[in-house]
Amino acid sequence: MAFSHTLEPSSPPLVFSVRRREPELVAPAVSTPHETKHLSDIDDQAGLRANVPIIQFYRNEPSMAGKDPVDIIRNAVAKALVFYYPLAGRLREAAGGNLVVDCNEEGVMFIEADADITFEQFGDTLKPPFPCFQELLHEAPGSEGVVINSPIILIQVTRLKCGGFIFALRFNHVMTDGAGIVHFMYAVVEIARGANEPSILPVWQRELLHARDPPRVTHNHREYEQLTDDTITDPILTGTDFVQQSFFFGPAEIAAIRRHLPHHLDTESTTYEVLTSYIWRCRTKALQLDPSQEVRMMCITDARGKFNPPFPTGYYGNCFAFPAAVATAGELCEKPLEHAVRLIKKASGEMSEEYMHSLADLMVTEGKPLFTVVRSCVVLDTTYAGFRELDFGWGKAVYGGLAQAGAGAFPAVNFHVPSQNAQGEEGILVLVCLPAKIMSVFAKELDDMHA
Repeated sequence: MAFSHTLEPSSPPLVFSVRRREPELVAPAVSTPHETKHLSDIDDQAGLRANVPIIQFYRNEPSMAGKDPVDIIRNAVAKALVFYYPLAGRLREAAGGNLVVDCNEEGVMFIEADADITFEQFGDTLKPPFPCFQELLHEAPGSEGVVINSPIILIQVTRLKCGGFIFALRFNHVMTDGAGIVHFMYAVVEIARGANEPSILPVWQRELLHARDPPRVTHNHREYEQLTDDTITDPILTGTDFVQQSFFFGPAEIAAIRRHLPHHLDTESTTYEVLTSYIWRCRTKALQLDPSQEVRMMCITDARGKFNPPFPTGYYGNCFAFPAAVATAGELCEKPLEHAVRLIKKASGEMSEEYMHSLADLMVTEGKPLFTVVRSCVVLDTTYAGFRELDFGWGKAVYGGLAQAGAGAFPAVNFHVPSQNAQGEEGILVLVCLPAKIMSVFAKELDDMHA
């Protein structure tokens, strides 16, 4: 059984044009406090100084005939920003290079657009890389990686000829994580559908993740080990011709992977753990590394449920870490899949309240280091994030979630996104970014290991 992927499209790529109005700033609907807010020591780290794109596709809904998604969403954004007013501000660099939030009501960037295409023309499946994506979330040249003194959020709503629309959003990761941006998007959705305020009110309280005084690093954070001497030997960091690809794993494919595991390990392992381990192993084989070189799979893990007393429900700052599973390339490729699964389970299991406090302390003692990029991959599971549930009145999103693999200038970030295949079967899309030659080998490894 071959996995659902296409490296070379058999039909010409879909091309369409998008007419955009001039970008505008949408400020909070009523006046909000002008103040400076401080970020947590988890927020203000080098690896989060990046912008992350989200995309949502919506079909035409006959009951919404005559209603304009652009106007409805723009007005809802303005009202939601009254509660989330720091998102309408700007990040500034303060003394010592620390970032702070200038809450000044400048607003988020909003673009109104129309595309000469229908929803149906996108085909039976919607998955990254999306055709003409740069037209569906347009950024001014030179602004793509800018996080300071620029809008924290960019939104583009593109009407389709059929009455459907595409909602695309880019957020500054320093300000919020995936769970946090979902909170904001749900606020916009609720207000778009008539609510006066969000059902979950936002909570700032970034001091909850400030470093302790004095700081004390109590965990071995291998995800931040600096291996700069090996940078020139990393095939990802030295690659130039990157391609993006999505791989669909339905129930049959996941069951086939699980057959590689002993029964007891299969029953106690989540789909995320099994699929991540499988991808890590195939990816490492494709990279053809020296067997003695260490490789890392860093598992982004939400920590909100690990605190006692519990973390505030409406907290929308960064509250996660990426504990690293570490192995040599040789042992990962030569040992059975269960070895990788056990390493992934062990890494994910390290997450705790103390782990987060230790991480905040590491940030201040080591100068906000970048996570390890040499022979590393970061993975995020968004299958339960709720992006597809966002309903502005046109129904749930047909595709909702991350718009592309990679994050910022670091391409080695994989995402697990809930999706359907052409037959309507529910499964998981794994979004991957690799140099073109390595991607071809990686796709073959997926199939060979499955055979």
